Amino acid sequence: MSESLRIREAFPQEANLLSRLALRSKAHWGYSEEFLDACRSELTVDASRLGTDDYLCFAALHGDLIVGFYAIQSMSTGSFELEALFVEPEHIGDGVGRLLIQHAIRRLSERGAERLVIQGDPNATDFYVAAGARQVGTRESGSIPGRELPLFEIEIVNS
Repeated sequence: MSESLRIREAFPQEANLLSRLALRSKAHWGYSEEFLDACRSELTVDASRLGTDDYLCFAALHGDLIVGFYAIQSMSTGSFELEALFVEPEHIGDGVGRLLIQHAIRRLSERGAERLVIQGDPNATDFYVAAGARQVGTRESGSIPGRELPLFEIEIVNS
């Protein structure tokens, strides 16, 4: 499936669609409705940020359907944070996420970035490690007080 995907910049009018995709993807891991409701704000894509210089958001399309997306926020010179990387549940394991993270790393390399910081869901640990990330600690969830999430970094090699 991954060979039939194309990746393009996300459009502001797709923010609601991307937000719903993020919630479906998060729900794939068996989280309760209460948990998902607590995460809703953090998983909502802000249309006003799409297309700005310090916030990159790209969608993976299979035909005309968006099957995944990622968003990256500039933190400081050379440092970016992965704000989102979500794949439609029926495409998890099909290589969509791998293509999205590779695309993100290439884009950051082209911009001269030095590192990508990732606050990951515990269910995504193996995915991020396979993508070249190393766990550097934990960070408290922005949605669930007291819940610690793994914190990763990927060193970016500039092209």
